[in-house]
Amino acid sequence: MNMILQCGVLFVFLAFGEFVVWLTGVTIPSSIIGMLSLTVALKIGVVKLCQVEKMANFLVHNLGFFFVPAGVGLISCLGLIASEWVPIVGAMVVSTAVILVVTGHVHQQVRRRMRFRHFNGHKHGSATSK
Repeated sequence: MNMILQCGVLFVFLAFGEFVVWLTGVTIPSSIIGMLSLTVALKIGVVKLCQVEKMANFLVHNLGFFFVPAGVGLISCLGLIASEWVPIVGAMVVSTAVILVVTGHVHQQVRRRMRFRHFNGHKHGSATSK
């Protein structure tokens, strides 16, 4: 599938997210809803990975370009940032700590579950081979 069609598939899911936000008025960004629905569609097999893979890889490899407008916006707000640097730095430190703690706990839970599944799978595998 060529990249124009793959881009179309991605835009269909983005449009779906926009429609859901318009219809329901939820405060979740439409792009998040669209990408979550794409994830579900990929998981259940409605969309095949080959239908979006090349375009997704292209977007991921060029992700840095999407931050240029945000950087330009920050430069235009340097006065505000200079006057509010203490709360900004405080929010950055607190949010980074929260992200580290949550990520660590999630990682530990996933490892425990994987270890539990591996142990039970290995145990059942040896019992059935006797």
